Amino acid sequence: MKKTNRLIAALALIPAAALVLSACSSGSGGETSNGDGGGLTTLSVATIGLTSDGSLLTGIEQGFFEDEGLEIKTSIVANPPAGLAAAQSGQVDIAYSPSIPLLNALSQGVPLKVIGAADGYPEVSVSAEDPAAFDDTGFFASSQSGITSIDQLEGKTIAVPARKAQLEVVIAEALKKEGIDPATGVNWVVLDFTSAVAGLKSGTVDAAALVSPFTSEALEVGAVQLSAPSIAFFETGATGLWTAGVSTIEKKGDAIAAFQRAIVKSNEYATENPEVAIQAGLDYTKSTLTVDEVKVPVWPTVVNLEDLERPNEKMVKLGFLAESVKLDGVILSN
Repeated sequence: MKKTNRLIAALALIPAAALVLSACSSGSGGETSNGDGGGLTTLSVATIGLTSDGSLLTGIEQGFFEDEGLEIKTSIVANPPAGLAAAQSGQVDIAYSPSIPLLNALSQGVPLKVIGAADGYPEVSVSAEDPAAFDDTGFFASSQSGITSIDQLEGKTIAVPARKAQLEVVIAEALKKEGIDPATGVNWVVLDFTSAVAGLKSGTVDAAALVSPFTSEALEVGAVQLSAPSIAFFETGATGLWTAGVSTIEKKGDAIAAFQRAIVKSNEYATENPEVAIQAGLDYTKSTLTVDEVKVPVWPTVVNLEDLERPNEKMVKLGFLAESVKLDGVILSN
């Protein structure tokens, strides 16, 4: 009964429409014929439509998952909390999530585990001369605002895709470093990425936090990049994660372990063949950008405990978490 109540409380924070999978979803299944009399176990995987999804998609094309006895059915959900809710409920078997929405869900008692790395940042990113070269997120100001630095944002309007989620958290830290109270010093508005880029172009928002490929679109409309906020916050390691509900892991342990092996192979292949993976991600998201217009994602092969501990501690300091989330056993070893 307690678990049910915690789940209801957690899902109450998510708009009902956000829980609906896109039309390309095929749901989870049992087994499907592979055409030669053998059987493949079907796993349904929810993404949020990022360029970095190219690793998963390329891995499917290369047969890494089929080699492990899996058929992968992908779908796109509205946002990470929707994916996590779908994973916990069993609507999908696996869901992509940045670490911050995952930590929010874990803090509410939602039973989830990390089963693999989806994307992240290299060790050299923090000390790099241009951190933005490694960051697939960006913080932009409208060219009409006249803003060229974060310390000019007092009282201004900032667009984020969701409140209290990953991009707001990383921007909040950047604001706080410049002496601006993120709770009272700016006006937060919620806009999807396409609308945020349009807002930057028209000047209806002063600034916006975006992810690739929308970062490239922002530059195309003349927006000014203020920072690479995610690298400053996370520093290094895996930040995008593949997650699964505890009940799914218990029921489909062998299939989840097979996914873990295959996604490592996929990330290794994507790292060695980034143009192939990026193009797959662009095709998946129906982006009109070309490969050379997109920053090359980083696809780690492991998730280390410190990759979660670092944002966990910072979220407490910034007031997004009342207390640190207990992380014992959250990462499922493979």
